[in-house]
Amino acid sequence: MVLIIIILTLQKVAPHAKADSISKSKIQNPIPWVSWGDSDTIGKGKAGTKIQCLKAAADALKEGKSVFIDRCNLEREQRSDFVKLGCTVQADVHAVFLDLPAKVCISRSVSRTSHEGNVQGGMAAMVVNRMLKNKQAPLLTEGFSRITFCTDDDDIKKAVDMYSALGPSHSLASGVFGQKSKGPVQTGIMKFLKKADTSSVNKSSGTMVTSSERKTGQQNTTLKQENLEAGGACSMQVEKKLDNLKEKEEQSKERVSSDTSLCTLAFPSISTADFQFDLEKASEVIVDAATDFVQKHDNVRLVLVDLSQKSRILSLVKDKAAKKSFDSSRFFTFVGDITQLHSKGGLQCNVIANAANWRLKPGGGGVNAAIFNAAGEALQHATKECADTLRPGNSVAVPVPSTSPLHQQEGVTHVIHVLGPNMNPMRPDCLKNDYTKGCKVLREAYNSLFENFATIAQSYTGKQNDETSSRKSASGVISPNDSKTKREGSDDSERTKKCKLLPSILTSSQHHERRGTNTLSYHDNSMGSSDAPNQAREEDNKKNAAVTNKTWGSWAQSLYEVAMHPEKYKNADSILEISDEFVVLKDLYPKAKRHVLVISRTDGLDSLADVKKAHLPLLRSLHSAGLKWAHKFLEEDASLKFRLGYHSVPSMRQLHLHVISQDFNSPSLKNKKHWNSFTSAFFLDSVDVMDEVDQHGSATINPDEKLLAMELRCHRCRSAHPNIPKLKSHIAACKSPFPSHLLKKDKLLSASTMRAGCS
Repeated sequence: MVLIIIILTLQKVAPHAKADSISKSKIQNPIPWVSWGDSDTIGKGKAGTKIQCLKAAADALKEGKSVFIDRCNLEREQRSDFVKLGCTVQADVHAVFLDLPAKVCISRSVSRTSHEGNVQGGMAAMVVNRMLKNKQAPLLTEGFSRITFCTDDDDIKKAVDMYSALGPSHSLASGVFGQKSKGPVQTGIMKFLKKADTSSVNKSSGTMVTSSERKTGQQNTTLKQENLEAGGACSMQVEKKLDNLKEKEEQSKERVSSDTSLCTLAFPSISTADFQFDLEKASEVIVDAATDFVQKHDNVRLVLVDLSQKSRILSLVKDKAAKKSFDSSRFFTFVGDITQLHSKGGLQCNVIANAANWRLKPGGGGVNAAIFNAAGEALQHATKECADTLRPGNSVAVPVPSTSPLHQQEGVTHVIHVLGPNMNPMRPDCLKNDYTKGCKVLREAYNSLFENFATIAQSYTGKQNDETSSRKSASGVISPNDSKTKREGSDDSERTKKCKLLPSILTSSQHHERRGTNTLSYHDNSMGSSDAPNQAREEDNKKNAAVTNKTWGSWAQSLYEVAMHPEKYKNADSILEISDEFVVLKDLYPKAKRHVLVISRTDGLDSLADVKKAHLPLLRSLHSAGLKWAHKFLEEDASLKFRLGYHSVPSMRQLHLHVISQDFNSPSLKNKKHWNSFTSAFFLDSVDVMDEVDQHGSATINPDEKLLAMELRCHRCRSAHPNIPKLKSHIAACKSPFPSHLLKKDKLLSASTMRAGCS
């Protein structure tokens, strides 16, 4: 079934420019077509209503017939009920937009006689003017699967021929067709009518340039139009009515359609191609995850994309989604090439998802190969900076460099690589038809994909609200122009999710006002004024300039907010303990079975670079708290071993101690940076830090981030491994003793060492 919604300037005034021509084709068409929607004559030649039209169309569709909706439908609100009707009965909803020149519509309207609604002559010209101001071009996001633009009689004839030849087994490609320009919109005729009035009834011609802005927020353009035969001077009453429309016209220019503010993710079906995941089960996971996401997030939309018109996964998803209660314009299916959605399909998507392999490399055919080929080598380099491998159920967001063809031609700013479960025995990590685990992993994959997309969408919203401040904070999204943020790579999604603990995040300007600088002195009664830092502090700032001059993005402020205002979060599940000196918090993305943070509550202590000898009592308190929680965890699981320590250069503002078990068995540990930040010299043991501060007044830190890029080596036997999955497999079986330096000064905590300490 096909539901065609005709969109035209003035119903029954320009008969040659409307649906009459198309609807007549049903006589020769093998498909049973029914033409409804003409509310002037729906009741056997008598005036009808939109409700009658909807009922008649619904009845025809239920009988398996295809339907023309023959109405003006110039505004989205006018046609929305018909679009919903088509979606409800699972019909393909097409729009035929008769976007004829204003002069054609006007000349036909003023010369028309015997119109059923008495809309003719000067009154008809006024109605045309009003319609032109309120006209909203159809968008795919309204729920249309195909939009055809007709700008002249030839286009109309082609549309008639196309639908006349459409047979029961035929289908038409999805997308936007015949749109010759996205900028201009038909202008009003007020100035035309006034000019005709001053020239009496003489015929004249000329050129006029006016500007008009689409209500949908598209760009302003100028449009040349020839003057027209007005068919007589307008009355003073009509001219006054036209003048009264000025204010509405100005207001419409200020409106921006919500479609332009929606950040869009286009994604393929994960795991259903080469990984051979069951389509029925996959469609259930897709619909549940997608509908839940769009209901929780505003200003975003999701588009499931497949190349084939006969795609079974699209049909299954469409059928299941129709049973859900949600805004269908924010989650829908689309047939097309995911790398050419804008240029070939007219669908602008800021972000696309890639069904990646675990190595995050090109090749393998399908979507993965297509995206890497379309984006060029720039995407390969950007991906490598963010992650080396990917585990099933996870995703990583990668900014598409501005030099990439995918960015330049399609407007794609981010690619999110996602890896789902595998049911193909010829591929790695086959689950051997274990769909209990498979559905769980697939759901995790989509949730990870959508959460990464939410992070990016948050950035777009920030840029719209305040473009200047969003460039500084980036809302946790990797900026293509920020090399520092690129180095932080896939950590961004985790950092932003940590920020969700907070009801709000400060803007960059508020951070500056609150702190003044990034190197505030420690505030303590035993120290001098914070306005006059001592000489030793200044020398240390120079020594550790790379750390103390660090600029903290908004995503990095969440620990600071928790430390300064823990009372706001005392009921949060992640908060384990609150004292006057510290807060103990579960790491929201733990890198091991047990991983907690002991956060200092002292303002001005962003990292170890700010620590001085006066802070030694605080360091000891943090260490004692860490020991207490390690002991508690060891009572629950005596097989664990723990280290307590600090990162040389933390990613989150506010001094915090890591208490982390050494199994590193966690899906959140994904790349070299994660691994090396806890197993190299980048991680400073708490006991060593306290000794150095006690003896030298400060801790020796190593801000060299090359440590994070070192090869992957087991933290026990030091054997090398090519990737994280193989490293994790080795760690699970490795029985080698820990390095000797960890066995000194109780750096490595176990059930036996804790018992010895107590005795």
